[in-house]
Amino acid sequence: MSRPDPFDPLRTAIVNQVRAAFNQGKVPETRVPPSDEALFEKDSPIRMVHADVMGMMIGGIRGLFLQMLHPAALQGVLDFSNFREDAQGRFHRTAQFISVTTFGHRDRAQEAIKRVNMIHKRIEGTLPDGTPYAAGDPRTAAWVHIAEASSFLAAYLRHARPGMPRVEQDEYYAQMALIGRALGAEPVPTSVAEADAITRELRNDLTTSKEAREVAEWVLAIRPQGFPAPLQQSIAAEAVLLLPSFARSMLGLHRPGLAALPARATTWGLGRTLRWAMRQ
Repeated sequence: MSRPDPFDPLRTAIVNQVRAAFNQGKVPETRVPPSDEALFEKDSPIRMVHADVMGMMIGGIRGLFLQMLHPAALQGVLDFSNFREDAQGRFHRTAQFISVTTFGHRDRAQEAIKRVNMIHKRIEGTLPDGTPYAAGDPRTAAWVHIAEASSFLAAYLRHARPGMPRVEQDEYYAQMALIGRALGAEPVPTSVAEADAITRELRNDLTTSKEAREVAEWVLAIRPQGFPAPLQQSIAAEAVLLLPSFARSMLGLHRPGLAALPARATTWGLGRTLRWAMRQ
C-alpha cells in the first residue's frame, strides 16, 4: 500500500484557490475531467502546453494583445462583447473552450467547436472605413488562431520548458491546426516554420488604432477578483515582454527593462508552485 502524500492537503488548497480565481466571472463553473477519448493523446505536446497554468495566463494576455491589432477582430470585440463589464467571464469562457477541446471527451470538444462556430456566424458588421467584416472570415480566424497558438507556446517555452524539442513544437502547431481548421481558419500552421511564415504574411492585415491602444491599456489595468494586484501586474508585464517588437510598437507599449525582474521572479516562482500542485 502506498503511503499518503503529506503535501496532498496543500496541493488541494492551491488547486481550489486557482479554480476559485478562474470562476469569478459571470460564467458557471464547469470542470472538465481529462478523458482518454479526447481529441489528443495524453502527454502529447498540446496537452502539456495547455496544462501549464502560468504559461496559459501569460500567453492568453499576449494573444489578446496580438488579436486587437487585426481591425476585424478588434471591431468584433467592440461591437459584440461586454468585455469591459465582464473581463473575467470572457477569459473564463476562453479558458473553458481550450480546456474542453484539449482535455475533454471528443464529443464534448466537437460540441464546443460547434457552439463557437454558431456564435461567429452572428458576428459581422462594418469597420469604421466602411469595409464589411465577419468573424467567420478565414483570414481573420487565422490571425486569431495563430495569435493564440504562438502565444501559448511562447509562454510555455519561457516559463515551463525552454528545452522543448523542435519536433514537439512542430507537433503542437499541427495539433492546434485541427482546432483552427474546425473553426474555419485558413491558413493555419502545422510547424514552427509555417507559423513564422504565416505570421509574416498576415502582418499585412494588421493596423494600429486608438481603440487597439485603449484596449491594451485597459487590459494592463485589469485587477481581477481573486488575483493579488502585484501578481496580475507581473503576468501582464511578462505578456508585454513576450510580444514581438512590431506589436509593442503598434500598441504603444514598451519592453519592460530591469524593473521587470521582480515580475519575472514572481511568475517563474509561482509557475513552479502551480506545476507542483497540479501535476496529478
